[in-house]
Amino acid sequence: MCDYSLHGVASRPAKVGDKLVTTQFWSTATRGFAAAEEPRVAVCLLPGTEVAFESKVERHLTGFQLWFRKTKPLPHQVARFRQVNMDNPCTHHDALEFPNGQIVLLTDLCAGQRATVLQLPAQPKTAGAAQSPTQVETRSSPADWERQTG
Repeated sequence: MCDYSLHGVASRPAKVGDKLVTTQFWSTATRGFAAAEEPRVAVCLLPGTEVAFESKVERHLTGFQLWFRKTKPLPHQVARFRQVNMDNPCTHHDALEFPNGQIVLLTDLCAGQRATVLQLPAQPKTAGAAQSPTQVETRSSPADWERQTG
């Protein structure tokens, strides 16, 4: 999904293997993902999409952190996209959840960081499978993400 503030920006859905860059989009106050080869096109992720960053993730200082004037890079390079604060239509929703459970808004990430789409969320193969009460979804825990990719 692309955050509400990116609705005026050209966009496309993410694909496995996409090379992404965190981008400050022109004419918005929002950062998000753009394709490395298309810097003006927002790449929209579905909740559950997993991404791996090339290096430790840097974020801008926000809120209480401004008092201390420092922030450390996040200790993980793998994250799962999710949406937060959906009950509030006038705030940012796009976020990344890291293996330690920390959630960071996509708009709080520093621009210029590179990531790759590892996998998209599982989708049912048939319409009947989506309604099957016996279907069990198995997902790795956030703690397993880095072991699987690292």
